[in-house]
Amino acid sequence: MEKTSKRFNIRAFVALMIAFSGIGLPITGVANHIYQYSSMTVGRHAWMASHNVLSLLFVVFSIWHIILNRKPLLFHIKGLASQVPSVSREAILAGIVVAVALFLAAGHAFHVQ
Repeated sequence: MEKTSKRFNIRAFVALMIAFSGIGLPITGVANHIYQYSSMTVGRHAWMASHNVLSLLFVVFSIWHIILNRKPLLFHIKGLASQVPSVSREAILAGIVVAVALFLAAGHAFHVQ
């Protein structure tokens, strides 16, 4: 039997770390939201610690991903700089709808009685 050794793929590892930590972030974020008004129990502390670790991993590996892919990223940015894209009406309308929805949803928190 012939043994073939594949080299460790750093790019794949970094991308998978981003994916796995990114999948866990909304789950722990929802749990933190549910437990936000409860006292500091072991469960709440575990959810908070999990969310903090996942977010730290996500940020660190995202920066590492950018560093590993800086040449293609810079090539892409230079290519986009040569084309000045115009903003479509659909993009403007979508931005306005999102801004209004955010204003209506979060604006009540700033209402002073």
